[in-house]
Amino acid sequence: MKKIAILGALLALSGCVQVDNYSGVVKAPAPADLAGYWQSEGPQSAMVSPEAIATLVITKEVDTLDCRQWQRVIARPGKLMLRGDDYYNVTVRKEIYEIDRDDGRLDYDRMTLKRVDRPTQECADYLQKNPLLSPLP
Repeated sequence: MKKIAILGALLALSGCVQVDNYSGVVKAPAPADLAGYWQSEGPQSAMVSPEAIATLVITKEVDTLDCRQWQRVIARPGKLMLRGDDYYNVTVRKEIYEIDRDDGRLDYDRMTLKRVDRPTQECADYLQKNPLLSPLP
């Protein structure tokens, strides 16, 4: 019985993406329409508050910054990874989020993001103090 349960768990997890070593993640070249600044649009059920804002920065050299703010800023640098035909953002904390493009929007960590011209001031301040490895878009 235990063998069946273990086999079932392995089959269920076989489609999951896992990263054991962040430095071993190979950066994937991103399509031109993916590089830029992306921001949550209106209240998102995945966020802690209707006032919370999520920003995703993707550079042309596919470094990323996942910046979320509400009462404080939580920012996690990362890099873009390609697995099969799917793009993922892998943060330095080895958090993995799939990125799906849909009609000029991104589906990212249960949120919908739209392209914007620049990040929020709080995320821009973070980037000023903690620049990404590659130039900003």
